[in-house]
Formats: sequence, structure tokens, C-alpha cells
Amino acid sequence: MFTVSAKLPGENNRNYSYRVIKEAIMSLQLEPGQSISEIELAELLQISRTPIREVMAKLREEHLVEVIPQVGTYVSKINPLLIEEAAFVRVTLEREILKLSCESFPKDTLFDLKKNVAHQEVLIGQKGMEQEFHRLDKDFHCIIYRGNNKENAWSAITRLSTHYNRIRLLSEMEHNFEDAIFQHKKIIDIIEQQQTGEIEAVVQQHIIEPIQLWEDLYQPDSPYANYFDRDYKKSVFS
Repeated sequence: MFTVSAKLPGENNRNYSYRVIKEAIMSLQLEPGQSISEIELAELLQISRTPIREVMAKLREEHLVEVIPQVGTYVSKINPLLIEEAAFVRVTLEREILKLSCESFPKDTLFDLKKNVAHQEVLIGQKGMEQEFHRLDKDFHCIIYRGNNKENAWSAITRLSTHYNRIRLLSEMEHNFEDAIFQHKKIIDIIEQQQTGEIEAVVQQHIIEPIQLWEDLYQPDSPYANYFDRDYKKSVFS
């Protein structure tokens, strides 16, 4: 069904099953619209059904699992309305966090940003590195929020961005991530040189413009057409 990682030290069955199932959904190993069984998951993870049932309820609250009475449980299809909402929050907060970063930003945290991008650059040209880039990408933005003592804000964005991040990963699998790395380097320059006048342009390039590429993934002739909840097209792909 999907690759199962080992338990972390001190991780109980509930936290373990939540982590690995959510990772499988977010990495698209469990595909949008795919049927999932509590019994099969419990057998795969070698745990009882009780924590699996609790995890399904939590994932349902996060819009990652849909339960249809008398039918079954499914991985939620990607909802363009939730993509749009997450993009709105990302754009709004990204502007503000970069403004704060231009006012003051710890040197050691700036070094962490540069180290992160250096790891990203190593991935250029390598096949099958989309997942690793996606992880580094999220870490990059988390570092910026951490540098401004706003890690809880980043956690809130992450919770809201489950559908947004799934389509981003899908786009990175179909295209490449070199432009995103270039933009990350530009963000570092903006912070280091306190270039507040450049913030709007980089936010536009980094968050808004990629959505134009996502429209192709949504089209009826796309190999991923069935990944999407098709009731919300006009909200983001118009």
C-alpha cells in the first residue's frame, strides 16, 4: 500500500500511525480518491484498529480523509477551494514575515537558510528527488518563521496547506524545482540586504505564478484528473 517507516523513539501507536498515514497521503503514495481500509492499515502497521480509527477521525478533520457512510473511507481528493485559501494565507503572511526579516534577522538563522538552499542545489538534475526537495522547501520557510519567533504561525499555515502542498508536490514531479531554488536564493538576498522593495515581486513569483502551471494538472485529459474534486474549478483554476 505504501512504504512504512519505523517507529520513532518513544512514539506510541496513535502518533506512529498518524505520522506514517499522513506522510503517505501528503507524499501521494496514498493517492487522492483511493479507498483505504482500517483493517488493512492496522495489519500493515502491525497495531490494533483502535488507534487507526482515532487517526482516521483526526485526518477527516484535516480534510485528508473522507468517510462515506455505508460505502467506505477514501483519501480526500484535492480541493481547489482549499488550495486557494491556503495560497491566500501564504501570500499574505509571506509578505509580512519577509518585512519582519528585513528589519532584523539572526545571523545564525541566515546561515541555516543558506545551508538549506545549498542542499536544495545538490538535488538539481537528479531524478526522483521531488520528495526531498519538497521537504527542504518546507524547512526553508519554517526557518524564516523561526528566525522571527513565529513558528506557531508556520505550524498553522502547514495545517491549512495539506491540499496546497499535495498539488505543489504533483507539480514538482511533472516540472522541475530549479525556479523555486532561484527564488529561495533571492529571498535570502532580500533578507540579507534588507531589500523591502523586492518583496512583492518575489512573493508573486514564488507563490502566485506557480498556480498557473497547476491548471494543466486539473484538465480532463491530465493523467491526474481523477485526483481532484471537480466541483470547485472556478475558485482557483479560472
